[in-house]
Amino acid sequence: MDGEISVIIQARLGSTRMPKKVLLPFYKESTILDIIVDKINRIQVPMVIATTTNQQDDLIEAFCRDRQVRCFRGNETDVLSRFIECARANQIAGVIRVCSDNPFLDEESLRKFVGCVSETSCDYMSYDVAGIPSIKTHFGFWSEYVSLSAMESVARLTQESLYHEHVTNYIYTHPDYFSIQWIPVAQEIAMRKDIRLTIDTEADFQNASRLYADMQEKGCRMNAESILLYLDQHPEYKISMVGEINKNQK
Repeated sequence: MDGEISVIIQARLGSTRMPKKVLLPFYKESTILDIIVDKINRIQVPMVIATTTNQQDDLIEAFCRDRQVRCFRGNETDVLSRFIECARANQIAGVIRVCSDNPFLDEESLRKFVGCVSETSCDYMSYDVAGIPSIKTHFGFWSEYVSLSAMESVARLTQESLYHEHVTNYIYTHPDYFSIQWIPVAQEIAMRKDIRLTIDTEADFQNASRLYADMQEKGCRMNAESILLYLDQHPEYKISMVGEINKNQK
């Protein structure tokens, strides 16, 4: 993996709101982590799952062995440190960061994103959702790119827990210090306030699991545009989403 751009999937089982969510059956026998790994495998980009040294995350390491996915274990609370050490250990110069609680990660967008990233020399690249970085939205469709050198700069410049927990926050809030590229999200998607497909709670999990099953069994495309169209045609799913958005502001 020397010098390559690689996906690092951020995964741990210590969520206080919904422990083990990424390894619970989500669609038939597949877990959320299965679904995400399969998408990345189809794109054929190198990946590592970065988890913690906490004993409960032995299950994540076991998952990696079973799926023949590279695994790295690092600091539980300092996620920035975990990503830096993972990148160094695997000789990764640029990281496409994927969160393990996003089963609706848009595979088509990710494939294009990998192409964009491979042609850039910027420190950070992500999606601009009506002026908000996509990582701070409830959509769960998109990833972000960050260079190892930019992460190392953040580690040198700040010790604030906010920046060490959220990895890229310091970079996109300090555009004068870093080279940043934004990919605009279409306004008809960006302005939506009724969509939540990232999984933090039991209600998120159950609602998203039913939606995923419905769309799979009807043979629907699973890109952002098709998912939003399906949700508009089946507004019962959005009732739960809006409730969880109101309770879990980012």
